[in-house]
Amino acid sequence: MAQAEQIVRPEAEGARLSGGKLKVAVLGATGMVGQQLIRLLSDHPWFELVIVAASANSARKSYAEAVRGRWTMETHIPDEVAAMNVWDVQEVDEIVSHVDIAFCALNLDKEGVLRLEDAYAAAGAWVTSNNSAYRPDPFVPMVIPAVNAHHLDLIPRQRQEKGYRTGALIVKSNCSIQSYVIALEPLREFGIESVSVHSEQAISGAGKTFETFPDIERNLIPLINGEEQKSEVEPLKIWGNVGVNGIIPASGPKIKAKCVRVSVLHGHTAYVSVKFRVTPTMAQILERWENYGSPDQAGSTAGQRGCHTSGRAGLPSAPRKLIHYLPEPDRPQPRLDVMTENGMAVSIGQVKIDTERLVSFTGLSHNLILGAAGGAVLATEAAVARQLVYRRILTFNEVPLPAYQ
Repeated sequence: MAQAEQIVRPEAEGARLSGGKLKVAVLGATGMVGQQLIRLLSDHPWFELVIVAASANSARKSYAEAVRGRWTMETHIPDEVAAMNVWDVQEVDEIVSHVDIAFCALNLDKEGVLRLEDAYAAAGAWVTSNNSAYRPDPFVPMVIPAVNAHHLDLIPRQRQEKGYRTGALIVKSNCSIQSYVIALEPLREFGIESVSVHSEQAISGAGKTFETFPDIERNLIPLINGEEQKSEVEPLKIWGNVGVNGIIPASGPKIKAKCVRVSVLHGHTAYVSVKFRVTPTMAQILERWENYGSPDQAGSTAGQRGCHTSGRAGLPSAPRKLIHYLPEPDRPQPRLDVMTENGMAVSIGQVKIDTERLVSFTGLSHNLILGAAGGAVLATEAAVARQLVYRRILTFNEVPLPAYQ
């Protein structure tokens, strides 16, 4: 397949890309996050899914055969994907010769992820990872576009540091933090001193369904290994500053987290208490949430914080409204609210300011969409909008992708 090296630019207010769609692969395509990626990439205006890859156990099977009995989406497998042969994810050079972008949702040990994701980026692909292995790396942006899309500007420095030419590597944050970090971002002007969060997490965050996790029925599990440490540390990197030596995490606020697995299929719910240097009023809190929409998330660099912009005029996956406040006393609820804005928004309710001037609220977000696959697609769109992604595979006058044998 013919290759080139051209920076891609959105055109027509984000409706399409210069030169046509970018070719993408999903690595770890048979798991829950991989399945969500396939669903979200179907008919995407900027990205064309051309390769699905997984472990050697699934390789050379049709995708439909590889996920038989394991497809967990409520929609059917897209016909064009069902017929694709699954590639072996270890065949890096062969896969990268056909794609510009690799979305990674691998189920490997940490060393395996570090080696493989670096190999894909070194071979020339843009890698957006849902794995945790590279999150501590100061040269790897951990991106929630509504909060820190400007960290993507580290990519040219990353390419110098790691020796990537057209490739690059970014990571998604832990799925548990979306429901409160996004809510806190427009309130940071009041000076956040400390945060206490109790997170009730859905079983799909462990890659489970009720059929495969019978022990969770009418139960909860008060331990999720490593989750509390991630929930306390990762927001500080997201709120950090970019320097010559990479991203320097913020020194505060101090975050204390408790994470529990509960009998819910989709949706992580966070019960949050916040101490501010200057406590905002209820009116100020609700006004900031109502009007908040990051210009970076919509692909624009012209707006100011607090001015909401429509996702349709910028990034294809950006919600029209990022934060939804629900005044009902018994909301948000996963069953009712987790799919707000197609799973790409945060739903918030039960806001209180107590006698000690602590602000508390309940936040809900979809762990597999905003917290994983959808957030990964949105972060990649943000990188394209910032003109950081290379087209290596020519779209026009191309030959068909060869059958994988």
